[in-house]
Order: sequence, then C-alpha cells, then structure tokens
Amino acid sequence: MIDTILEAFPKYFPEINSGLSAGIFIFARVLGFVRFAPVLNRKEIPGFVKVSFAMILTIILMMTVKTHAAPQGTSLVLGIILNLVGGMIIGFIANCIVLAIAAAGDMINMQMGLSSAMVLDPTAGSQVSILGNFFGILAVILFINIGGVYWLINALHRSFDVFPMYASAIPLDQIINKDYLVTITSNVLYVGLQIASPVLLATLGQDLILGIISKTAPQVNVFQLSFLFKPVLGAAILLWIMPIIFNVIDDYFLSFAKIF
Repeated sequence: MIDTILEAFPKYFPEINSGLSAGIFIFARVLGFVRFAPVLNRKEIPGFVKVSFAMILTIILMMTVKTHAAPQGTSLVLGIILNLVGGMIIGFIANCIVLAIAAAGDMINMQMGLSSAMVLDPTAGSQVSILGNFFGILAVILFINIGGVYWLINALHRSFDVFPMYASAIPLDQIINKDYLVTITSNVLYVGLQIASPVLLATLGQDLILGIISKTAPQVNVFQLSFLFKPVLGAAILLWIMPIIFNVIDDYFLSFAKIF
C-alpha cells in the first residue's frame, strides 16, 4: 500500500515532489556552509539555532534558485554528500579571510610576552592566546558591520549556478580558483604582519634599548625589566593605533567583497 502511494505521488503531485527533492539537496549544502562559514560557525550559537537558520535559508533559496525534479537515476545519498562537501568548501574559503585577523593577534600576543597567558576558547575547543581571541571576535564584529553576512549568502546563492544541486561531481576547477586560494591563505601571514607591525617594531626597538642598557650597566636586570615593559608598551601602542586597525581590517574585508 505504501509503495503504491510513493510511486503514484510524483505523478499526481509533480511540483511537490520536485520541491522536496530540491529542498533536500539545498538543505545539505546550506548545512555544510553553516558549519564552516565565519560568524555562523561559532560554537556558542546553539545547534538548534543553526539548523533552524539553515531551514529558513533553504526555503528562501528554493524561491530564488531554479528548481526541478531530480533526473532519472540520481543518487540521493551521493547528491547529499556532494552538496554537503560543496557547502563546506565555500564556507572554509570564506573563513580563511577572517582567520588572517586572528593570526595578527597571535603575533602581537607572542611579541608582548603573553604567550603563557592562554584562555580556553569554547568556539575552537582549545587553548588560544588572549589577543588572538580578541582580534578574532573583533574581526567577526567588523565583518558583520560591513555586510559580510550578505556576501556569504550571495556566494552561496551563486554557487548553484556553478555547481548545480543535481550534479554528479564537484567542479573544483570552477569553485576553487587556485590564484584566489593562494591569495587568501598567504594573507594569513601578510595581513597578520601588516596589522601587528607597529607593535612588533615598537617591541623590537625596546629590545635594542634594553640590550644597550645591559652592556653599559650589567648590574641592571634587563631580563626582568622586559617582562614589565613589553606588555605595557604593547598595550599602549594598541590603544593608539586601534582606530587605524579598524580601517585596515575594513579595507581588507572590502577587498574580498566578492567572496565567490
């Protein structure tokens, strides 16, 4: 009886059948995207909220993406896996943009002598540096402020033109531009150094001064003084250049307005 109903359902309700099949594949891609995309991937956001948001976004995408019934012979399991992986790839590429700012915080934290001051980041599930965590949260706030979430959703919507939901393989050569991927991954070091350079140069100058003092006045305990001066000098420099850092981060994000 049930088999008969399932076989007759697509014949009598073709639009509902095509909508259900398309919705499953779209939901899988959105779920993979939410797992890795910046802002949405943070662990402090409850899983129920993420799934609910993914379902709402799936309904919206079904209204804008051209959907049709699954072709004959389409594998449901393979399609779900491919769409899930495709969403993860897009989310990971977008997340690399935000990771560069957190890397700057790690560089500053190490140079200020705060490497021993580590905190547990529940979003990462591991020990992170204080300034690395601060810059990571700052990057997320600025990313939201300049409309980064809109870029993410727009990139996800455009992915259905490059990688159709019923495709039997992921077109990696079209989704992943090698030059673009090299650029955003190398920016983790380049932009990190660019943001951290004022503090790095200031602390380097302080090390040179303390080195000269240790040669001219050996009785001064320079090693102990460095533990006192480095955090104070680094914090003062950060407070002074913080408005400039905001502009640098905004310009960096705006250069990737077209994430995908």
